[in-house]
Amino acid sequence: MADSKTLLASELCEAETMDDEAARLQQLLLQASTDFQQAQSRPESTQIQPQPGFCIKTNSSEGKVFINICHSPSIPPPADLTEDELLQMLEEDQAGFRIPMSLGEPHAELDAKGQGCTAYDVAVNSDFYRRMQNSDFLRELVVTIAREGLEDKYGLQLNPEWRMLKNRPFLGSISQQNIRSKQRPRIQELGNTYTSASPCADVGPEKPHLNLWLEAPDLLLAEIDLPKLDGALGLSLEIGEDRLVMGGPQQLYHLDAYIPLQINSEASRAAFHWKRKQLLVAMPLLSVPS
Repeated sequence: MADSKTLLASELCEAETMDDEAARLQQLLLQASTDFQQAQSRPESTQIQPQPGFCIKTNSSEGKVFINICHSPSIPPPADLTEDELLQMLEEDQAGFRIPMSLGEPHAELDAKGQGCTAYDVAVNSDFYRRMQNSDFLRELVVTIAREGLEDKYGLQLNPEWRMLKNRPFLGSISQQNIRSKQRPRIQELGNTYTSASPCADVGPEKPHLNLWLEAPDLLLAEIDLPKLDGALGLSLEIGEDRLVMGGPQQLYHLDAYIPLQINSEASRAAFHWKRKQLLVAMPLLSVPS
């Protein structure tokens, strides 16, 4: 799943009636269904050519491993936080910050001594890469997340110790990569847009109650109870094919839910219901459950 800031949609006036809100919710569901049909004819990925950045050397039980840290403007940037804000977020919630990355396939190469090795290309956003060049902290963080991402994706066990190659921005060749062109669902407001300035909880984010049900054979609905919020401002939402991850403003809420169904994340839509204090999510399914 990819991660970036949530887009907030139309501002609705506080004087809306429940009938108006019900109509907007129905419109949300209809739009999700329509987008689901349109998504079938749109490509789910686009091809990019990452640009070289720097190369690090590490190893696994199978031998030398090189990771080419690359960049592309086509990859979304992470949240724009200062290093102090980022450090505080990582200390409070390890899952609260994500760096969008494209992890390439392994390719066999020869090192400087002519010995066989394996190389991987990992691409981040170009603007973020330029910022990372001036920060040892961000560089260490990116390398750590890239290493862990490759371990998870390919079942590797990489040595956490690494060194950067001098005067060599990449090893071998950097191949084109396919990245998903899906976007996060937009969070619409079903009520007014005021958000109370609730203080940050001392004990960390709360896991909100989640209710799931099938509205139709090919449409899954979710209700997430957020009684401490008065609006969608600051909410983040990520939907993968089988996962729903939501973060709340000021570290009030965090939800990471596995959903044993294949979700069409591009066609999914979300709305915050002001009176119910709920986030409503409509998720079309890629395959109908039997």
